[in-house]
Amino acid sequence: MPVRLGSVEFRPPALFITLLTLLLLSLLTGLGFWQLDRAAQKRALLEQYQGQEKEALIQVRPDLAAADDLEYRPATVAGRYDAGHQFLLDNRTHEGMAGYEVLTPMRIEGSEQGILVNRGWVPRGPSRSVLPDVPTPATPVRLEGMLKQPTRTITLGEGEDREPGWPKVLQRVRLDLQAEQLGYPLLPLLLLLGPDQEHGFVREWEPVKGFGPEQNMGYAVQWFGLAAALLVIYIVVNCRRSGNQ
Repeated sequence: MPVRLGSVEFRPPALFITLLTLLLLSLLTGLGFWQLDRAAQKRALLEQYQGQEKEALIQVRPDLAAADDLEYRPATVAGRYDAGHQFLLDNRTHEGMAGYEVLTPMRIEGSEQGILVNRGWVPRGPSRSVLPDVPTPATPVRLEGMLKQPTRTITLGEGEDREPGWPKVLQRVRLDLQAEQLGYPLLPLLLLLGPDQEHGFVREWEPVKGFGPEQNMGYAVQWFGLAAALLVIYIVVNCRRSGNQ
């Protein structure tokens, strides 16, 4: 039914066109709010990261449990690297080059417990069959770094995670599987090796990978702008001056 607003008359188009417009409006505004939510999450993560750097060092103990307030907390641990067992976290890049992040288990001093130490990024070899050499000290060491819970990611299948031999190439960190492969328990946390520590590789730890919250805000503005443009087009196209009818 036409709607008259002064000298302008709005005539709704076919029901299909209206439903399609509403669907597109919902999709565009939903994408905008999703980008706003991503920006808020990244801001909170950056604030947490910057605040935790000033906290006192945590002594890594065998009974240390994962908790949100431990994320990016500075920590220290004493023990010995398990040099015979290395994990290579796949699909990691640095300055556009493909490579791995080296995860070396460390047996905590005075305990059967271990913790995975992320020693940084190394480039991939000439082919996937040639794995990089990751020299590891056999003597006891004391390390400093930051605690982090493993990132939860979804992968298709298990890839090379269960292939025999060492080092093992991982598509994602699954501490229960890694503990099973090592034969001893692991803490539910990773230690990101500090940039000034020895026996590490390329370490540029950032809580937000890719781009920051500002770019998410920009994307949100674009999605909301497209939604507004669609609504304006829908109204203008279906409005006529009543005097022309």
